[in-house]
Amino acid sequence: MLRDVAYRLRYALSILDFGALALRPFHCALCGPSLLFRLSRDSIGVRCLRCAGSAIALSMVSTLVAERPGFRGERVYELSSRGPLFRYLRREVKDLTFSEYFDDVAPAAFRDGVQCQDIQQLTYPDACFDLVTSTEVFEHVADDRKGFAEIRRVLRRGGAFIFTVPIQDAERTVERALVRDGKLEHLLPPAFHDDRIRGRGQVLVFRDYGRDIAGRLLEAGFGSARIETRFERAFLGTGCGVVVART
Repeated sequence: MLRDVAYRLRYALSILDFGALALRPFHCALCGPSLLFRLSRDSIGVRCLRCAGSAIALSMVSTLVAERPGFRGERVYELSSRGPLFRYLRREVKDLTFSEYFDDVAPAAFRDGVQCQDIQQLTYPDACFDLVTSTEVFEHVADDRKGFAEIRRVLRRGGAFIFTVPIQDAERTVERALVRDGKLEHLLPPAFHDDRIRGRGQVLVFRDYGRDIAGRLLEAGFGSARIETRFERAFLGTGCGVVVART
């Protein structure tokens, strides 16, 4: 707990922009009545004061509640074991499965009570979940098409995949890196994101998604896919589009 608080404080100081500071009361989709504060002018810099949920997490849960109101009684798989969204799902969902990808742990094995899964080759049986969720994961997956197909495989009929990734204001996705014949190949200068497990700037970005992400999901076997935009600017002028794909 103390380590998590220390991480939050260090991160807050690293993104602080005094010119962007703002604070207002609001009802948090994750934790209820709270204060929304802005540290910087982007979606990661707007946070709930109580649960530390970012505008990304707030957009995600707001979309989840609107699009899948019965999710609390469903079998849900979340592709993380940390953060405000995970804590929310663990509190709200009775039948929750979760995992992480650990570089040095075999798929399906556990580390500290958390199962390792490679989204490109899940160990779960077909049609075993009603809902799959994730935030800011698939831009880091080497073969996202294989990952999308795996999500589709483990979803039941009528199931949904609701998730976020950074989506650029562009029609087409730009591939930044790929793995060819087992070797990493950079197509553009490397870009990295932060990670609670691996640390600051340690996770490679394989692609910058465009609006064609919906087409990639349809190609993976989903019956419908779209980017839900109603919460893009709902939180002190920030938020994000949330991808909703259904079987």
